[in-house]
Amino acid sequence: MSHTMKILVIGPAWVGDMVMAQTLFACLQQQHPGCVIDVLAPQWCRELLARMPQVHAALPMPIGHGELALGKRRQIGRELAAHHYDQALVLPNSLKSALIPWFAGIPLRTGWRGEARGWLLNDCRHLDKSVYPLMVQRFAALAYSPDTPLPTRLPQPSLQSDPQRRSAVRQQLGLASTRTVVALCPGAEFGPAKQWPARHYAAFAAAQVRAGKQVWLFGSARDAAVAGAIRSQLDEELREHCIDLCGRTTLSEAVDLLAEAALVVSNDSGLMHIAAALARPLVVLYGSTSAAFTPPLTDRAKLMSLNLPCSPCFKRECPLKHLDCLNKLEPQQVLAAAEELTG
Repeated sequence: MSHTMKILVIGPAWVGDMVMAQTLFACLQQQHPGCVIDVLAPQWCRELLARMPQVHAALPMPIGHGELALGKRRQIGRELAAHHYDQALVLPNSLKSALIPWFAGIPLRTGWRGEARGWLLNDCRHLDKSVYPLMVQRFAALAYSPDTPLPTRLPQPSLQSDPQRRSAVRQQLGLASTRTVVALCPGAEFGPAKQWPARHYAAFAAAQVRAGKQVWLFGSARDAAVAGAIRSQLDEELREHCIDLCGRTTLSEAVDLLAEAALVVSNDSGLMHIAAALARPLVVLYGSTSAAFTPPLTDRAKLMSLNLPCSPCFKRECPLKHLDCLNKLEPQQVLAAAEELTG
């Protein structure tokens, strides 16, 4: 009887990174058909991992980001030892993220070298950033033997959403309008240097509503302020068709609602990666960051950047205090890109 390989993945803690990790899961299934993939990750990830058919189980990580909690990690490792995993893949580069597979006694422990953790990983690899310039490549490479060339085309993330689930969420939130949906994602956890100005989003939303469409604003409760600023700049008759969903949905519900969108316009954020994994036509607005490391993994995206001499700076706030990289990216330019994308 053939052995079914069991793999534990120590997952990342950010939405976008977890979406990109689906490429790794697909590569693992190609390499080890029928393998069982469990992912140890923060509790919020369960809703996202449930949309990835490659994942057998999402195991909640009860330790906060940045917390050592050595005793808890030892306990979790001992509990996981009962699963008899054949391999662990550690995606974060920290030493502490490699402790649990070591405590669990997993025979093969794979990850990139970082924070002097070579003694915890017995398949500890040296990263050549020129060979793997993209984060998704660095994830996917761990599915293969060291120095094995990656496939010319990696599997793209593809989150599942079915029409019945989407219809139920729309009814639950009173989103029954027959107007075509345009989704805007105006927030960014990283900081304001990633955020296209609210006035630009408002101008874009106004143009969409005047064209007979409805606009849904996506984000967490922390994005309610920017969503409010966008809606406050619209006339009352336009505001009626611009719906603020920030903080009103679970992550799972946001996945379903984004799947309804005929167009998504987003800052460089986790929701951008979700929209890409749903194969939505997508316009991404880059300011302090770039697409050089974590681009949307889709063929249906337009990436917009003014490529100013001062960008990308990768700062949370504009060090020059003018945010020209996003202030000077005009709504008309984004409208033109959206029209070209959607036809």
